[in-house]
Amino acid sequence: MSFPLLTATAALPAIGAIATAAVPAARRTAAKWLALLFSLATLALAITVLVRFDPGGDRYQLTESHAWIAEFGVRYELGVDGIAVALIALTALLMPFIILAGWHDADPLETGSRRWRPTQGFFALILAVEAMVILSFEATDVFLFYIFFEAMLIPMYFLIGGFGDRAHEHGEKVASTQRSYAAVKFLLYNLVGGLIMLAAVIGLYVVAGNFSLQEIAEARANGTLDMATNTERWLFLGFFFAFAVKAPLWPLHTWLPNAMGEATAPVAVLITAVVDKVGTFAMLRFCLQLFPEASKWATPAILVLALISIIYGALLAVGQRDIKRLVAYASISHFGFIIMGIFAMTSQGQSGATLYMVNHGISTAALMLVAGFLISRRGSRLIADYGGVQKVAPVLAGTFLIGSLATLSLPGLAPFVSEFLVLVGTFTRYPVIGIIATFGIVLAALYTLVLYQRTMTGPVKAEVSTMPDLRVRELVVVAPLVALLIFLGVYPKPVTDIVNPAVKQTMSDVQKKDPQPEVEAAK
Repeated sequence: MSFPLLTATAALPAIGAIATAAVPAARRTAAKWLALLFSLATLALAITVLVRFDPGGDRYQLTESHAWIAEFGVRYELGVDGIAVALIALTALLMPFIILAGWHDADPLETGSRRWRPTQGFFALILAVEAMVILSFEATDVFLFYIFFEAMLIPMYFLIGGFGDRAHEHGEKVASTQRSYAAVKFLLYNLVGGLIMLAAVIGLYVVAGNFSLQEIAEARANGTLDMATNTERWLFLGFFFAFAVKAPLWPLHTWLPNAMGEATAPVAVLITAVVDKVGTFAMLRFCLQLFPEASKWATPAILVLALISIIYGALLAVGQRDIKRLVAYASISHFGFIIMGIFAMTSQGQSGATLYMVNHGISTAALMLVAGFLISRRGSRLIADYGGVQKVAPVLAGTFLIGSLATLSLPGLAPFVSEFLVLVGTFTRYPVIGIIATFGIVLAALYTLVLYQRTMTGPVKAEVSTMPDLRVRELVVVAPLVALLIFLGVYPKPVTDIVNPAVKQTMSDVQKKDPQPEVEAAK
C-alpha cells in the first residue's frame, strides 16, 4: 500500500491545530512557533505532491479511495489534477507568511489586563482552515467535498468575530460590535449557499446513485447517465449558487468587504487568497464536469454577472476611505475576471483564470500584509490618516508600491499574464464582454495609484513622522512574495505547464473547442 500523501498533506495542519490548541495558555510564544513549524511541514508535503504530479499523466493522480458510509454510497476519495495541485501549493505557501504576519495579532490587548485573547486558539484556527481547504481541493467524492466546504466556515467565523482588527476609529466597543456583525454576515451568507448546495447534492445522488465525481462524469460522458434538461439545470444552479457566494460574485458579494475590513490583515488574506479560491476551483471541478450542458446554458448570464463584478468592484474601490475595504472591493473585481475566464469556455480563458487564482493569491497577500503592517503602526485604516510614508519608511512604501502595481496587473508582474489570457480568451468568443471588461483595468490603475499617492507621497503627517520601517520578521514575510510576483510575471511557464492539461480536459467535458482565427497566420 502506497503512502497516503494527499491525506497526510491535509492531516498535518489538522494535527498541528490540535497540538497548538493544547499548548498551555502561559506559553503563547511556543504555540506560535509550533504553528509555524506545522505550516512549514505542510508546505514540504505540498511540494512533494507538486513534484510527484505528472502533468502528462492521468487526470486524477495520487488517488485514495476507501469505504466510508457504504449505505449511502459515500466514499473517502481523494485525487488531484493540475488545477488542484497548483492551489494546494498556493495554500501551503501562503500559510507560513500568514502566521508570521499575524505573530502579535492575538497577543493580550493590554499588559496586565484581564482582557486577553487566546493566542493558541488563533493559530490553531488558522491551521484548521488550512486542513479543510486542502481537503476541499483534494476531494473527488461530492459529499466529502461538501462537508469540508461547509466545515471551514466554523473556524473562519471565530477568526473574524473573535480576532478582529484593533485599528478602529470609534474604539474597541464599536469595533467588537462590527466584528460580530461581519462574522455573522459571513456565516449566514455562506450557510444559505451551503444549504442550497446540500439540496443539489442530495438531488445528484437521487439521479446518479452515488457521490463519486469520476464515476458520475464518466457515466455522463459515455451516455449511461442521462439527466433530464431541467434536472441538470436545477442541480447546476444549486451548486453554482454556493460557489458564487464563496467566490464571491455580484450580487452575492456583500459579506466580503465587511469580513475583510473587520478581520486582521492575515485573516483577510486567508479569506480572499485561500478560502474564496475554493469557490472558483469548484466551478471548474464540479459545475463544468458534472453539468456540462447546464454550464453552457447558464454561460451568458454568468458572464454578465462576472462583468458587473469587474466594473462594480473597481468603481467601489475607487471611492473607499478604508484601506482594507478598498482591497476587498478590488478582490471582487478580480474574482469577476476569474469567473469570466472560466465561463468564456476557451482554453486561454480557463488557463488564465486558473493562473489568476494563483497570482491573485500572491499579489493580494503581498498588498494586504504590507497594508496590515502599515495599519498596525498608525492604528488607523483610514487613507486620510496617512501621507508622506515613503520618506520615513521607504522599504515599506516600496513593497506597498509593488503590491499595488501587481493589483493593477502591471506588465512584468504575475497578475498581468493571467489577466491578459482571460481577456484574450473571452474576446475570441464574446468580444463585447471582453471589450467592456478592459475598463476594469483602467479603474484598477485609478484606485491603486490614488491609494499609493494619498498614503505614501506628499508632506509627512505628524502621526507618521516616527513610523519605523519594515522589521526583519516583516521582511521575511514580504520579500518572498515580491520575488514570486516578479518571477511568475516574467516566467509563468512552471504554473501553466501544470494547469494546461487539466484545462484541456475541462474543455473536453463541456465539448467546447477554441474559436478559429478569422484570418489565418502567414506560413
